[in-house]
Amino acid sequence: MELYHYIALAAIISQLLFLLQTYKNYRFAMNRYERNRTWQDLRTLLIVPCKGLEPDFQKNISSFFNQDYENYLLWFVVSDKSDAAYNELCKLKNQLSQTSKAHDVQIFVAGTVGQETNRACSQKIHNLLYCYEKISDDVEALAFADSDICVPQSWLSNLVWPLRKSEFGASSGYRWFIPKTNNLASIALSVVNAKIAQLLGGNTQFNQAWGGSMAIRKDVFRQVGLDKIWQKALSDDFSLTYAVKNAGLQMGFCPGCLVASYESTTWRELFEFARRQFLITRIYAPGTWWFGLFSSLYSILGLWAGTVLAIYAVTIQHKHTTLFITVPVVFFAGQLIRAIQRQTMISKLLKKDLPQMKAAIIADILGFWAWSILLLAFIISSAFGRTIRWRGIRYKLLSPAETIVIDSR
Repeated sequence: MELYHYIALAAIISQLLFLLQTYKNYRFAMNRYERNRTWQDLRTLLIVPCKGLEPDFQKNISSFFNQDYENYLLWFVVSDKSDAAYNELCKLKNQLSQTSKAHDVQIFVAGTVGQETNRACSQKIHNLLYCYEKISDDVEALAFADSDICVPQSWLSNLVWPLRKSEFGASSGYRWFIPKTNNLASIALSVVNAKIAQLLGGNTQFNQAWGGSMAIRKDVFRQVGLDKIWQKALSDDFSLTYAVKNAGLQMGFCPGCLVASYESTTWRELFEFARRQFLITRIYAPGTWWFGLFSSLYSILGLWAGTVLAIYAVTIQHKHTTLFITVPVVFFAGQLIRAIQRQTMISKLLKKDLPQMKAAIIADILGFWAWSILLLAFIISSAFGRTIRWRGIRYKLLSPAETIVIDSR
């Protein structure tokens, strides 16, 4: 056999293996997202940092009061009392705390980064550490959520469930962007995020924490040194993933904690968001970043370069024309099937949001080939520089353990 035979066969086999992995992830999600989790032994503190009034703020916050978990505490934290979220949180606490299963509901004011400490971390992490320093000895697990998500009653039970096993250092859900308006940028955000969410599953190295929905045992939090790592970190979830995996522990993915995030964005906002996310990935998880770059480039070349070579082989009537044709066909079929898989999965996990997702579903399935090019462009844009802007504050990422706050204007 000649060299191109081996290259073609390797390309075909790799695509089939990748398709098999995404199918396993699909089956994992389908088999677990509706299971009833009755194990609630860990006394869990749920911390929700807030900044400003997100759309549907009252609905989102109310969902944290309505958890069916019997053994949890609920703490909210803002940076300043002047934040519009503070007064709204106080009102909701008075209205809902009596009927909530939460044993303790608190609203804390953490102050701004550097105001009372020498921390060089993001404001969000500063708020989380402020709460962490106030926990009592009886707290066994820490759960974290963002204020822009609305979670079902079973969310906390599902999130804590993997922590019953010692091999899991932490657990996490993930977000699925649902376009509030069907402009192309909002649809692109949904589709590109969906391609990443599809990589999450059971016992896979692609699993990572998402700060909007993650949990960790308190002893593991201290064992992996997050109380120190967070002092100089920008990203709460990437640094948690980095520390947990560095300690040889697994990251558990909870399909029942995959939540809807309703967004409307512009191309400029999308580019800024995507570059920030991938740049953080490059600093905190370089192996994941390189895999994303290679796999995106590989899928594009396999489809388009393979098509060109197949046409050329037909033109010159090459004796192995069938092999040349098979490569782009397998790449095309594999990418199309993966698009159908991920959109079928989310249609079942977030049934009530299906009407709003139809445009994004159709766009993903029909235009899967174009979104791969856009994803590659985002990854390449993050290959340069180390400075980002996040919620009005500019940061420079020096390493997973060190971040500089440049300015907060």
